Amino acid sequence: MWAFAMGALLMVGCAPPRASRMVIGAKNFTEQVVLGELLAQEIEATTGEKVDRRFYLAGSYICHQALVSGRIDGYVEYTGTALTAILKQPLPPVGERDEATVWRQVRDLYASRYGVRVGRGLGFEDTFAMVVRGDDARRLGLKTISDAVKVAPDWRLGVGYEFEERPDGLRGLEAAYGLHFKEAPRVMDLGLLYRALEVGQVDMVAGNSTDSPIRTLGLVVLEDDRHYFPPYEAVPLVREDSIRRHPGIGVAMERLAGKVSAEDVREMNYAVDTEHRDVGDVVREFRQRKGL
Repeated sequence: MWAFAMGALLMVGCAPPRASRMVIGAKNFTEQVVLGELLAQEIEATTGEKVDRRFYLAGSYICHQALVSGRIDGYVEYTGTALTAILKQPLPPVGERDEATVWRQVRDLYASRYGVRVGRGLGFEDTFAMVVRGDDARRLGLKTISDAVKVAPDWRLGVGYEFEERPDGLRGLEAAYGLHFKEAPRVMDLGLLYRALEVGQVDMVAGNSTDSPIRTLGLVVLEDDRHYFPPYEAVPLVREDSIRRHPGIGVAMERLAGKVSAEDVREMNYAVDTEHRDVGDVVREFRQRKGL
């Protein structure tokens, strides 16, 4: 994984200087590409200028490096990820993990450290989700993560690469709940997690709350009853110098604020993942429905 990440970082770092056109990035999973396309289309509609797409930039670290180095002008991030994985801040006390408090902290740190504007939330959170098979949840009476503590010693866990390493990820979750699994977690690409759960290679996965397979496969998200995870509100991050050059970017960011619900994202993810539709068409139809 580290070899892949370093290779991706070198490609970003060694790429030739970009042209004067705006560039929007995205991480390497469906929802990120959907949100990157949404931001890019809204900027194009607002400014009348063409926006380049630089999607599939691996994970948060690569997107962040591309942003601060000026290789991209912006991308969509999640506040909890920004706070812990990028800004390296400790998890706030449980009583201070509300959306507004975390957003203000993230906004202020990006502005002071990187000259990056954190836009208002798009309207939904995509939190980490501990997901199990529906049959297992019903048979064992599992509704919360605490409920799973009793069965975890006989279960195998599947996680993505970032979740295993990040400060708001696996180790903190295990400590908060006293979770102990049968063996070391199976670490795999995010796109393989639900397939592994479906065929019985693992019994629980650390997914995301807006993942389309949760609905299509009849899976169950266990409630984070101890409120371990911070808010993961989707917010656009854009360089202030880019907004000065192209003021319409700021207008586009404001136009998108509060426009996207969790169900909207699930539907767009489903259309791309399961129906194999073109992401540009899916986003255009969404924008038309929303009057954007």
